Amino acid sequence: MFAVNVRGTFLVCREAANRIPANSGGRIVTFSSSIVGTLLPGYAAYTATNAAVEAMTRIMAKEVAAKGVTANVVAPGPVRTELFFAGKDEAFVRKVEEQSMGRLAETTDVAPVVTFLVSDGAAWVNGQVIRVNGGFA
Repeated sequence: MFAVNVRGTFLVCREAANRIPANSGGRIVTFSSSIVGTLLPGYAAYTATNAAVEAMTRIMAKEVAAKGVTANVVAPGPVRTELFFAGKDEAFVRKVEEQSMGRLAETTDVAPVVTFLVSDGAAWVNGQVIRVNGGFA
């Protein structure tokens, strides 16, 4: 998990920070998970990798700010995907839905936040972790 979630994100962000031209209005958006805000038992390694991505991105935001580039994190909560359902029983899914405005998110709940962060309207949003989770965490 650390090799993919943390190292992979680090390498991509390093390249982005080096390649995005100064004053280009460049945007970097990484992905974490709202699990960081819940600290669920059994999710220690996954939570730690996401917390590392959040810390890395917030530091990078400070490093690239002088170039006029922003870096932010989108941290979705439970999203209705095959990956989410893998290994989870119906009772677990219902419990999660109860904590998330009565339903799981759809990808269409998360995409507009990413769209905003890469837009000119988000030029003054930098170093933020935005949890898109329906109140889950």
